[in-house]
Amino acid sequence: MSSSMRVAVIGNSPPMSYVDESGKLTGFNVEMAHALCATMKIRCNLLPTSLDKVVDAVSAGEMDFAVVSLLATPERRKKVLFSKPYYRSLSIWLSKPSIKPGSPRTTVAVVNGSVQAQHAENQGWKTKRVTNHREISTSLVAGDADATVVPMLTAVSLMEKPSLQALGLESTVLSDPLISGDVCISIHSGRPELREQIDTALD
Repeated sequence: MSSSMRVAVIGNSPPMSYVDESGKLTGFNVEMAHALCATMKIRCNLLPTSLDKVVDAVSAGEMDFAVVSLLATPERRKKVLFSKPYYRSLSIWLSKPSIKPGSPRTTVAVVNGSVQAQHAENQGWKTKRVTNHREISTSLVAGDADATVVPMLTAVSLMEKPSLQALGLESTVLSDPLISGDVCISIHSGRPELREQIDTALD
Protein backbone atom coordinates (compact mmCIF):
# COMPACT_ATOMS: atom_id res chain seq x y z
CA MET A 1 0.00 0.00 0.00
CA SER A 2 2.00 2.97 -1.25
CA SER A 3 -0.42 5.84 -1.76
CA SER A 4 -2.21 7.61 1.08
CA MET A 5 -5.56 9.40 1.03
CA ARG A 6 -7.07 12.06 3.28
CA VAL A 7 -10.58 10.91 4.12
CA ALA A 8 -13.10 13.15 5.87
CA VAL A 9 -15.46 11.68 8.43
CA ILE A 10 -17.75 13.40 10.93
CA GLY A 11 -16.30 13.39 14.41
CA ASN A 12 -19.53 13.48 16.38
CA SER A 13 -22.45 11.84 14.60
CA PRO A 14 -23.42 8.57 16.31
CA PRO A 15 -24.06 5.88 15.15
CA MET A 16 -22.41 6.78 11.83
CA SER A 17 -19.10 8.16 13.12
CA TYR A 18 -18.03 9.21 16.58
CA VAL A 19 -15.32 8.81 19.21
CA ASP A 20 -16.16 6.03 21.65
CA GLU A 21 -15.44 5.89 25.39
CA SER A 22 -11.94 4.54 24.77
CA GLY A 23 -11.10 7.48 22.48
CA LYS A 24 -11.35 5.41 19.28
CA LEU A 25 -13.00 6.79 16.15
CA THR A 26 -15.72 4.31 15.22
CA GLY A 27 -19.16 3.92 13.64
CA PHE A 28 -20.69 2.71 10.37
CA ASN A 29 -19.04 5.31 8.12
CA VAL A 30 -15.66 4.88 9.80
CA GLU A 31 -15.81 1.12 9.18
CA MET A 32 -17.00 1.79 5.62
CA ALA A 33 -14.00 4.08 5.02
CA HIS A 34 -11.58 1.46 6.37
CA ALA A 35 -13.17 -1.24 4.22
CA LEU A 36 -13.00 0.91 1.07
CA CYS A 37 -9.35 1.75 1.64
CA ALA A 38 -8.48 -1.89 2.28
CA THR A 39 -10.33 -2.95 -0.88
CA MET A 40 -8.58 -0.25 -2.94
CA LYS A 41 -5.25 -1.19 -1.30
CA ILE A 42 -4.46 2.35 -0.24
CA ARG A 43 -3.45 3.88 3.08
CA CYS A 44 -6.04 6.28 4.43
CA ASN A 45 -5.79 8.98 7.05
CA LEU A 46 -9.26 9.53 8.53
CA LEU A 47 -9.74 13.17 9.49
CA PRO A 48 -12.73 14.11 11.67
CA THR A 49 -14.49 17.32 10.65
CA SER A 50 -17.89 18.97 10.99
CA LEU A 51 -20.68 18.46 8.46
CA ASP A 52 -20.82 22.12 7.39
CA LYS A 53 -17.17 21.99 6.27
CA VAL A 54 -17.10 18.67 4.41
CA VAL A 55 -18.15 19.67 0.88
CA ASP A 56 -15.93 22.75 0.78
CA ALA A 57 -12.96 20.76 2.15
CA VAL A 58 -13.34 18.10 -0.55
CA SER A 59 -13.97 20.74 -3.23
CA ALA A 60 -10.82 22.65 -2.22
CA GLY A 61 -8.69 19.50 -2.31
CA GLU A 62 -8.06 19.51 1.43
CA MET A 63 -9.61 16.01 1.48
CA ASP A 64 -9.46 13.38 -1.26
CA PHE A 65 -12.91 12.04 -0.42
CA ALA A 66 -15.45 11.99 2.38
CA VAL A 67 -17.48 9.16 3.92
CA VAL A 68 -20.08 11.21 5.77
CA SER A 69 -23.57 10.13 4.62
CA LEU A 70 -24.08 13.00 2.19
CA LEU A 71 -27.20 13.12 0.05
CA ALA A 72 -26.16 13.81 -3.54
CA THR A 73 -28.09 17.07 -3.99
CA PRO A 74 -27.83 19.20 -7.17
CA GLU A 75 -26.17 21.98 -5.16
CA ARG A 76 -23.47 19.64 -3.87
CA ARG A 77 -22.95 18.07 -7.31
CA LYS A 78 -21.76 21.49 -8.53
CA LYS A 79 -18.81 21.27 -6.13
CA VAL A 80 -17.82 17.59 -5.85
CA LEU A 81 -18.14 14.24 -7.58
CA PHE A 82 -20.33 11.57 -6.03
CA SER A 83 -19.91 7.82 -5.96
CA LYS A 84 -22.71 5.38 -6.60
CA PRO A 85 -25.05 5.16 -3.57
CA TYR A 86 -24.07 2.97 -0.64
CA TYR A 87 -27.43 3.24 1.15
CA ARG A 88 -30.65 5.25 1.14
CA SER A 89 -31.75 7.60 3.89
CA LEU A 90 -34.98 9.18 5.09
CA SER A 91 -35.38 12.28 7.24
CA ILE A 92 -37.24 12.02 10.53
CA TRP A 93 -39.07 14.68 12.55
CA LEU A 94 -38.81 14.05 16.31
CA SER A 95 -41.04 15.90 18.76
CA LYS A 96 -43.73 15.48 21.38
CA PRO A 97 -46.95 14.12 19.84
CA SER A 98 -48.70 17.51 20.10
CA ILE A 99 -46.07 19.23 17.92
CA LYS A 100 -46.47 18.52 14.22
CA PRO A 101 -44.04 19.51 11.45
CA GLY A 102 -44.50 23.19 10.73
CA SER A 103 -46.32 23.94 14.00
CA PRO A 104 -46.13 27.66 14.79
CA ARG A 105 -43.77 28.89 17.53
CA THR A 106 -41.79 25.66 17.30
CA THR A 107 -37.99 25.76 17.43
CA VAL A 108 -36.37 23.00 15.41
CA ALA A 109 -32.82 21.80 16.14
CA VAL A 110 -30.79 21.15 12.98
CA VAL A 111 -27.13 20.49 12.20
CA ASN A 112 -25.29 23.19 10.25
CA GLY A 113 -24.52 22.10 6.70
CA SER A 114 -27.18 19.38 6.60
CA VAL A 115 -29.97 19.07 4.05
CA GLN A 116 -32.33 19.07 7.03
CA ALA A 117 -31.10 22.55 8.02
CA GLN A 118 -31.65 23.76 4.46
CA HIS A 119 -35.13 22.22 4.45
CA ALA A 120 -36.05 23.94 7.72
CA GLU A 121 -34.86 27.25 6.31
CA ASN A 122 -36.85 26.71 3.10
CA GLN A 123 -39.95 26.00 5.21
CA GLY A 124 -39.45 29.19 7.21
CA TRP A 125 -39.14 27.29 10.48
CA LYS A 126 -37.45 28.83 13.50
CA THR A 127 -34.24 26.88 14.00
CA LYS A 128 -31.68 26.13 16.67
CA ARG A 129 -28.43 25.57 14.77
CA VAL A 130 -25.93 23.10 16.24
CA THR A 131 -22.59 21.80 15.01
CA ASN A 132 -23.18 18.06 15.51
CA HIS A 133 -25.86 15.48 16.22
CA ARG A 134 -24.90 15.05 19.88
CA GLU A 135 -25.80 18.70 20.52
CA ILE A 136 -29.33 17.99 19.29
CA SER A 137 -30.16 15.81 22.31
CA THR A 138 -28.73 18.51 24.62
CA SER A 139 -30.96 21.15 23.00
CA LEU A 140 -34.08 19.00 23.28
CA VAL A 141 -33.47 18.08 26.93
CA ALA A 142 -32.67 21.69 27.87
CA GLY A 143 -35.81 22.96 26.12
CA ASP A 144 -33.81 25.09 23.67
CA ALA A 145 -35.57 23.21 20.88
CA ASP A 146 -39.03 21.64 20.65
CA ALA A 147 -38.28 19.30 17.77
CA THR A 148 -35.55 18.16 15.42
CA VAL A 149 -35.15 16.91 11.86
CA VAL A 150 -32.40 14.32 11.42
CA PRO A 151 -31.44 11.36 9.20
CA MET A 152 -33.21 8.12 10.02
CA LEU A 153 -30.22 6.33 11.59
CA THR A 154 -29.47 9.35 13.75
CA ALA A 155 -33.10 9.39 14.88
CA VAL A 156 -32.83 5.74 15.94
CA SER A 157 -29.69 6.54 17.94
CA LEU A 158 -31.31 9.56 19.60
CA MET A 159 -34.41 7.59 20.57
CA GLU A 160 -32.23 5.09 22.44
CA LYS A 161 -31.08 7.81 24.87
CA PRO A 162 -32.92 7.57 28.23
CA SER A 163 -32.92 11.38 28.54
CA LEU A 164 -34.86 11.67 25.27
CA GLN A 165 -37.10 8.68 26.00
CA ALA A 166 -38.22 10.59 29.10
CA LEU A 167 -39.49 13.41 26.86
CA GLY A 168 -41.98 11.08 25.14
CA LEU A 169 -40.90 12.03 21.62
CA GLU A 170 -42.53 10.52 18.55
CA SER A 171 -41.11 10.17 15.06
CA THR A 172 -42.64 11.25 11.75
CA VAL A 173 -41.13 10.43 8.36
CA LEU A 174 -40.89 13.56 6.20
CA SER A 175 -41.70 12.84 2.57
CA ASP A 176 -39.90 15.76 0.90
CA PRO A 177 -37.56 14.21 -1.73
CA LEU A 178 -34.91 16.88 -1.11
CA ILE A 179 -34.17 15.45 2.36
CA SER A 180 -34.35 11.76 1.51
CA GLY A 181 -32.63 9.60 -1.06
CA ASP A 182 -29.28 8.19 -2.09
CA VAL A 183 -26.34 8.57 0.26
CA CYS A 184 -23.02 8.74 -1.57
CA ILE A 185 -19.31 9.30 -1.01
CA SER A 186 -18.11 12.75 -2.09
CA ILE A 187 -14.90 12.98 -4.10
CA HIS A 188 -12.73 15.87 -5.30
CA SER A 189 -14.00 17.01 -8.71
CA GLY A 190 -10.57 16.63 -10.30
CA ARG A 191 -10.38 12.92 -9.44
CA PRO A 192 -12.77 11.03 -11.75
CA GLU A 193 -10.39 8.04 -11.65
CA LEU A 194 -10.80 7.94 -7.86
CA ARG A 195 -14.57 7.86 -8.27
CA GLU A 196 -14.17 4.82 -10.55
CA GLN A 197 -11.96 3.16 -7.92
CA ILE A 198 -14.48 3.85 -5.17
CA ASP A 199 -17.42 2.63 -7.25
CA THR A 200 -15.55 -0.58 -8.00
CA ALA A 201 -14.68 -1.00 -4.32
CA LEU A 202 -18.33 -0.46 -3.35
CA ASP A 203 -19.35 -3.23 -5.75
